[in-house]
Amino acid sequence: MKIKFADSASGDVVAAPAYTGGVLSDAARALDAEAGGALERALKASRFKGDAGQTLEIAAPSGVKAAKIVLFGLGEKKSVDGNALEKAAAAVVKGLLTSGAKTLSLRLDGAADLEGVGRAGLGATLGAYRFDKYRTKLSDDKKPSLTIVEIVVEDAKAAKKSWEDWEAVAEGVQLARDLVMEAPNVLGPEEYARRCKKLDKLGLEIEVLGEKDMKKLGMGALLGVGMGSAQESQMVIMKWNGGAEGEQPIGFVGKGVTFDSGGISLKPGAGMDEMKGDMGGSAAVVGAMAALAGRKAKVNAVGIVGLVENMPDAAAQRPGDIVTSLSGQTIEILNTDAEGRLVLADCLWYMQREFDPKFMVNLATLTGAILIALGQDHAGIFSNDDTLAENISKAGKASDETVWRLPLGPEYDRQIDSPIADMKNIGEGRNAGSITAAQFLQRHVNSKPWCHIDIAGVGMNASSKDPRNPAFGTGFGVRLLDRLVRDFFEA
Repeated sequence: MKIKFADSASGDVVAAPAYTGGVLSDAARALDAEAGGALERALKASRFKGDAGQTLEIAAPSGVKAAKIVLFGLGEKKSVDGNALEKAAAAVVKGLLTSGAKTLSLRLDGAADLEGVGRAGLGATLGAYRFDKYRTKLSDDKKPSLTIVEIVVEDAKAAKKSWEDWEAVAEGVQLARDLVMEAPNVLGPEEYARRCKKLDKLGLEIEVLGEKDMKKLGMGALLGVGMGSAQESQMVIMKWNGGAEGEQPIGFVGKGVTFDSGGISLKPGAGMDEMKGDMGGSAAVVGAMAALAGRKAKVNAVGIVGLVENMPDAAAQRPGDIVTSLSGQTIEILNTDAEGRLVLADCLWYMQREFDPKFMVNLATLTGAILIALGQDHAGIFSNDDTLAENISKAGKASDETVWRLPLGPEYDRQIDSPIADMKNIGEGRNAGSITAAQFLQRHVNSKPWCHIDIAGVGMNASSKDPRNPAFGTGFGVRLLDRLVRDFFEA
């Protein structure tokens, strides 16, 4: 999808906003005048009220060159923000994507500031996303026809400049989605690491550690997860140096289990195919690092992803095994399907030991329990630092990737004490499963300011009604991390 900017509309479809109560925007009123009042007449004959998410198509009105006009609702005028513009643009694009239309002119003049224009472009790009790589027999009428979204604003030059910043975010989200959507027989740990290496073209410094390197370091927790796989586990370190020289970086860590069978503690067969997405946390980190580099963010950042495949082989880790993590702490493995926390434990320790970041944020599709607690509308966050947690909550609202904080505490932490090792990898029974997983991670952050984001409910969401999201891999976390940097840590 190509995003362009112009001061007048030239597309074969023109779209303009309306507000709650069926109030036409300035752009829509101008269009209505050209169409001889066709928009007002269509409004009176429809149930379109201008509410957020609503659209109304009007075919070929006289006086307008476009073959179709689309009115899209933005809700209450005083409440319109970047999130509303993103959703509206995505809804219009998604509705037209396979319609036969080739160019959409989106008229926003008067309805958005420069950031809003950029956010509309972001929404349009996200709404157009499809993963058709392996679909070889799509008929022409099911293939996307819409290739250009022309955003009509008064100052097209300034809008184009603003878009450069948001385009990098859009590309980061698309990258994350592509990684989550990719087939697990294609995207194993080694291929994943190769794809990460290619991001050096953006100016990222990339280092890949293989099993020999990690064994030498003592990363027994991460390596134990991949013992049953025919593919070698990897750890990828990405550095972006956009801030002041010598300034402490910020640190992002992602769980990258490219396929999670559960290992010896085998998952049920139903739905196991979705476990190709168990690397969604790592995809968010990779996408966010690409976005920061792409928009040349004025910050120093390090992203680390642990890439493993969890398979039930004769060499696989067993329930009852004891492994030694990079921190030197020992872990009794009671369930091999509680593997993501083992990967993150070593990556978090490596991050704080090698780079001493200001703080660490890790993202992971970590627990099914977070879906029971929060469904698929919020990610769960757990933190040892109130300021960091509050900043992430604010960034979540600003980016529309919302989070909800859950507690940590000694009453939960004691549930992972083991009688024969320093800790066990699961808590007691099914209660508070997301919290005990977070307590496990907290034992590997060495008092560094840290936040764990459990994205199991939002990173893989086949039933999302948000027009910006495709079925399944949402790329959740890229916009959240970018906003966190943009609003609180960029120089």
